[in-house]
Amino acid sequence: MKTKNKEKKLSQAMAFILLFGIVSLFSDMTHEGGSSIRGAYLSLLGASAGAIGFVSGLGEMIGYSMRYVFGKLTDKTKQYWLMVILGYVLDIVAVPALALVGEHGWVAACGLLIIQRMGKAIKKPAKDTVMSFAATQEGVGKSFGIQEVLDQIGAFLGPVLLYLVMLFRTEGSTFQVYSTCFAVLAIPGAITLILLLVTKHEFPNPEQFEPEPKEYVPFKMKREFILYIAGISLFAFGFIDYSLIIMHVSNTFTFLSAGLAETSSLVTTGTLPLLYAGAMLVDAVAALIFGLLYDKNGVKVLVLSTLISTPFAILVFGSNTVPVLLVGIALWGVGMGAQGSILKAAVTTMVPKASRATGYGIFECAFGVFWFLGSWLLGVLYDISIPAMIAVSVIAQLAAIPLYLASAKLTKDHSCV
Repeated sequence: MKTKNKEKKLSQAMAFILLFGIVSLFSDMTHEGGSSIRGAYLSLLGASAGAIGFVSGLGEMIGYSMRYVFGKLTDKTKQYWLMVILGYVLDIVAVPALALVGEHGWVAACGLLIIQRMGKAIKKPAKDTVMSFAATQEGVGKSFGIQEVLDQIGAFLGPVLLYLVMLFRTEGSTFQVYSTCFAVLAIPGAITLILLLVTKHEFPNPEQFEPEPKEYVPFKMKREFILYIAGISLFAFGFIDYSLIIMHVSNTFTFLSAGLAETSSLVTTGTLPLLYAGAMLVDAVAALIFGLLYDKNGVKVLVLSTLISTPFAILVFGSNTVPVLLVGIALWGVGMGAQGSILKAAVTTMVPKASRATGYGIFECAFGVFWFLGSWLLGVLYDISIPAMIAVSVIAQLAAIPLYLASAKLTKDHSCV
């Protein structure tokens, strides 16, 4: 009897969080693995730099702006699993299908990328909402932090898997090697869909984790939520996309490697995917730490994460030394980890259960649109003046801090009423 009493039984809510997190792990293996070679593959297929930039931007705009629409639809229909499964199918199948486009099939490949982003638009509000139902029982910061850890383990394993494929696939053309990489991603993709169906079978009604409110609370854009959205929008605007970072690293350090043995051994074309994998590991650790801190301190924790991560632009783009570069990429990973846990947890805290998918849709839409606009401007500034680009990045992220503090104050005041 004493042994039984000492055993801690895993709650149903935590079991759901872990199982759904493993689904995300294999999902991230699939699409983050694809993302690590996507640009090079499109170029190999014949797409111009302009076409790649346009399609990437269009995909992000569709993927984020449509999340508001699908968030509203999810709240209206309450068909959480239908939206999650449909979105996952489109998201997962589109990635390995890139292996089938043919040597000059860049138009078809671009079409698949748009489909993949649409899949994410469909699934994300519903996915975050069903996660939030369980998260309210276990601590929203901790729960989303655990999910982000599992996400980023997948984001680390995906590029590493393709690195190994390239290492051992020594025969054939470059196109054939890349096609093999995308075909291999069908394995984690299939595991994702199988585990997703298992999760649905085991937990058919995740909305039951969170008790229904005593009275219906309609969704309203409260002032603290508006301030929070404004803050994360500024953060997204200034947070430089990794594609620009890796382009800078590739161009700068390839040029320097001719005269620097240290640089050539640490930063080469073959090791570039491993830099991203390392950033994803930092992301995972930061997500869990800041998620736990969020449960104790609320939105104010975003101030700390922003202060820590903001200097990454100075270190990555303002220095030509490898150690400083690695520190900068690590700080970028800290910022990504905060996004993955705290930002989602805050929406759960501020938005009532009945309208949470709409809240997530608004959050994702605003974040994505400002991420796109910021990436566009920062990319233009990169060609004109790197110091100006660094300044805009740092100022925009720091400008979010007063908005976080104001939102945290209002949230605390309302919770005391």
